[in-house]
Amino acid sequence: MPVSVGQKAPDFTLVDTVRKPHTLSEFAGKKVILAFYPGAFTAICEKELCSFRDSITQFNSLNAQVIGVSVDTPFSNKAFGEKNGITFPLLSDYSRYVSSQYCGLVNNFAGLIGLTASNRAVFVIDGSGKVTYAWISENPGVEPPYDEIKKAIA
Repeated sequence: MPVSVGQKAPDFTLVDTVRKPHTLSEFAGKKVILAFYPGAFTAICEKELCSFRDSITQFNSLNAQVIGVSVDTPFSNKAFGEKNGITFPLLSDYSRYVSSQYCGLVNNFAGLIGLTASNRAVFVIDGSGKVTYAWISENPGVEPPYDEIKKAIA
């Protein structure tokens, strides 16, 4: 069952691009935009994370922290972040536990038998840890509704 609006966001610990652990609860007091993306170096994921990157000043002014999560390794996320100038944390859910808990998984991603990725999803979590917005795509090729996300943060 995916995470839904009104629910307390389940805490988790995942590693960033230098394998440093981060918990969701360390961002308590801030709004969090938790963006699950299926795969580093894929066209739509690149567009999505660059869109968040390009809006970072606006999000920062609203006391909001963007966090990207994928099932990619920390090493892939690091190269992906460096290539695209991503300045917010990219966390690796290589065990797929957090993705399956929050938004579910896509099996045979991109037609590759056995490749399992996160569904594309965005959650907005308020400073007290409550989910105030949830969007989970049925199609990993669809970008999130950025204007809705910005309204949810404002």
